[in-house]
Amino acid sequence: YYDWCSTWASDWLRVVKPGGSAIVFAGRRYAHRCIAALEDAGFTFKDMLAWERDRAMHRAQRLSIVFERRGHEGAASAWNGWRVGNLRPSFEPILWFTKPYKIGTTIADNVLAHGVGAYNQDAFERYSPGAENIIRAGFRARESGLHPTQKPLDLMEALIELTTQKGQLVLDPFAGSGTTGVAAKALGRNYLMFERSREFYETAQSRFGQSLLDL
Repeated sequence: YYDWCSTWASDWLRVVKPGGSAIVFAGRRYAHRCIAALEDAGFTFKDMLAWERDRAMHRAQRLSIVFERRGHEGAASAWNGWRVGNLRPSFEPILWFTKPYKIGTTIADNVLAHGVGAYNQDAFERYSPGAENIIRAGFRARESGLHPTQKPLDLMEALIELTTQKGQLVLDPFAGSGTTGVAAKALGRNYLMFERSREFYETAQSRFGQSLLDL
């Protein structure tokens, strides 16, 4: 996973403005590999946020059931309450990176020069009261089911408003069903999406064609 992240991290650094943000949903088990790859490419790891889901599938198997099926009644009783697998995945980490700005300048100077580098707390508090690094966001009605790793519009809008201004460009090189672009469009940002799957490309195109009221 580190090697794969390294294949695109340097290109991300090249196209992002100084002070600009790169945001990655890397998963709990592999997040540290992504952090290392982007840091080695030259990014600064700014923070780790958490998306708290309103629904989370729990697949941990009861160990007592395993032993019962094997006919080990004593082991089943002794290991009652124990499970094999992971805890319920009620949150997903969001990795927030920034591109370093010119040495000898301040972040305020960079904001004036490039329009990025600070974060919009007032806008972000609409999604996370108190501007906590935890975002609680669920899917709107008829929004989900378009992609295996689809993210809610409210979540993507929160991240876009946190880091960008109206009229700026939001890039998503792993667009999926296009949620990032839909959120950017709704917020008055420009967007550039890449998606290699023809199926999901067509799904995204159909979403972009809807009116904002239907999104």
